[in-house]
Amino acid sequence: MQVSTRRISVCGLMLTAAAGLMGCDMPTKAEKATAAATAAYATSSPFAQISSLPYNLPPFGKIKDSDYKPSFEAGMAQQRQEVNAIAANPAAPTFDNTIVALERSGQMLTRVRDVFFNLISSNTSPVMDQTQQDMAPKLAEHEDAIFLDPILFARIETLYQQRASLGLDPESLRLLERYRTDFVRAGARLSPADKDQLRKMNQQISLLTTQFQQNLLKASNDGAIVVDNVADLDGLSKEEIAAAAQAAETRKLDGKWLIPLQNTTDQPVLAQLKNRALRERIYKASISRGDGGAGDNVGNVAQIVKLRAQRAALLGYPNHAAYVLEEETAGTPAAVNKMLAQLAPPAAANARKEAAAMQQLIDRQAKAKHGKPFKLQPWDWGFYSEQVRKARYNFDESQIKPYFELNNVLQDGVFYAAHELYGLTFKERTDLPVYQQDVRVFEVFNADGSALGLFLFDPFARDNKQGGAWMNSYVAQSRLFGTKPVVSNNINIAKPPAGKPVLLSFDEVNTMFHEFGHGLHGLFSNVEYPMFSGASVPPDFVEYPSQFNEMWSHNPKVLAHYAKHYETGKPMPQALVNKVLAARKFNAGYDTSEYLSAAMLDQSWHQLSVNQTPDVTDVMAFEAKALGTANAKGYVVPPRYHTTYFSHVFANGYSAGYYAYIWSDVLAKDTEYWMNTHGGLKRANGDLLRAKVLSRGFSEDPSALFKDFYGRGPDVGPLLDARGLTGAAK
Repeated sequence: MQVSTRRISVCGLMLTAAAGLMGCDMPTKAEKATAAATAAYATSSPFAQISSLPYNLPPFGKIKDSDYKPSFEAGMAQQRQEVNAIAANPAAPTFDNTIVALERSGQMLTRVRDVFFNLISSNTSPVMDQTQQDMAPKLAEHEDAIFLDPILFARIETLYQQRASLGLDPESLRLLERYRTDFVRAGARLSPADKDQLRKMNQQISLLTTQFQQNLLKASNDGAIVVDNVADLDGLSKEEIAAAAQAAETRKLDGKWLIPLQNTTDQPVLAQLKNRALRERIYKASISRGDGGAGDNVGNVAQIVKLRAQRAALLGYPNHAAYVLEEETAGTPAAVNKMLAQLAPPAAANARKEAAAMQQLIDRQAKAKHGKPFKLQPWDWGFYSEQVRKARYNFDESQIKPYFELNNVLQDGVFYAAHELYGLTFKERTDLPVYQQDVRVFEVFNADGSALGLFLFDPFARDNKQGGAWMNSYVAQSRLFGTKPVVSNNINIAKPPAGKPVLLSFDEVNTMFHEFGHGLHGLFSNVEYPMFSGASVPPDFVEYPSQFNEMWSHNPKVLAHYAKHYETGKPMPQALVNKVLAARKFNAGYDTSEYLSAAMLDQSWHQLSVNQTPDVTDVMAFEAKALGTANAKGYVVPPRYHTTYFSHVFANGYSAGYYAYIWSDVLAKDTEYWMNTHGGLKRANGDLLRAKVLSRGFSEDPSALFKDFYGRGPDVGPLLDARGLTGAAK
């Protein structure tokens, strides 16, 4: 059935998104000047045209911080012009003149957005921070202007109702269905008054999440620990002490040492530092980030949570979690709660056993030295668990780090595994521009020599870089546009002084393999439409390829290939390899418990209805109650993130979705089991996974992709075994 459409007026198209929403009143002289300037910048901006560099790599050397704001304005105006033309098309809606046309719209905005938001995380500046604050509400308003356009939605709805008779291929049909779903979930069916209310909420949320992110970077930088006496750093390696000295010099703290904070509650140096008072200082600085001071995030959290709950109610959902999880593999808050509740008790039981072993060690040492024993505290866990591990497995991190030199891990480990499994080869490109001098660029080739894409590697921590590790996409693969992928991995390793080796912990090694799994998801994408490209899947599936790729970090063949002494080149002795592999489940109770506590905290915040959200004065009390419910107390295991620095859920795209890591890990560990029972590291296995899952993006339902690859649905057994939680699921 055809639904009639009417032509709409498209006045004021070259104004900003904000101006364009104000109707068709005649523009003022100032608005005309703004429109003219925006139109001019649409041709002079470094984002105006597709980059001429290989793989359309952004021209980093030509981009100035001052380019972003006018480029955003020009890109939004350009897309509004394109979208208004789609809505105003007098021809009856077709898949090509509506859905494909929408996919083609906003290319300039996409180019500036992808570079800007990637660099905001990895290489920000005061100008960029201000631009983000200025543009966040405008971008939200721009998006709402599209999704809440009734004429545009009418065209989409017409096609949706006709979808069975349009003769579309499966990916095109899914694109139509996704557009319709996205518009409905964005509020397209709301009344005009409710749409106005929704616009205001979205602008406020975008601004608040921006403020949360910027406050966290400031709070983390301000929370770095200054050490006056090098003797207090006893336990760190000479390379780590040198890195701390260099970090202090960078801040003009000559003669001192600086220990920056990483994004998680636990700080890696706590496992090495012998000075208990310093450990306590570092831990307390970590958990107090964002709770008061210049980087205070308490007020932001209260407002974000309330606004998300209000928006969910407006859209017809009981809470924000219900809204989010409707689109996830999990489906409902009840399904997430059930899974977390199954895993928490055995994880807590294991953590209590681990804590008891450490307390016994503390008591023995105190007795041997005729000292007074103390009760194990969170800042003691890493230090004493490392001693317990050393006693059980007869090795410590200082023994294995010399075998994990950064470049060896990257080239002979991460890249080697990708070559053996998928046939990939890598060529470093030093002729291409980068946004920061430590970034490395690699051209990636398929087994047949054909070009696949570019991989950027940004390994070191900086004051203007967010903590943690992540993957970015600068150019998304799409057959529609003929683009090949450009992806990057960001991690935060302390950079040693010039000429000194970069030696990694095994956790950092694992992180490199993890993030490259995300990278492969982007590089292998082979879809028609940008919407489905690469890692565009829901969070509880997006972590599956990355967590699966971790298996190669401890695969004996791969480990033997990269674990070589940085000075002698000799391989890690087999006896030490055996100990490293045997210790993989060590401390699993702590690791799982700290993660589950954070996942439950996320759900606690986002399963609140509007009238349940706390005021700003009650935010931290609510967190304490939620963590008590999550059984995060009693055995010295804090959550991986406290509320005020939980950027996954209050600044990035994981609100009500932090559970995704363990949900995805079920798939990952099941796939690891499948690989190990089908010959392990061989091309046939990699080619199958690539064809069935990694190349498909979001072009098909993720659960169907997994089942098509595996032949059945996922089994939780391998995950329980890997984490020492056998018997958790009943």
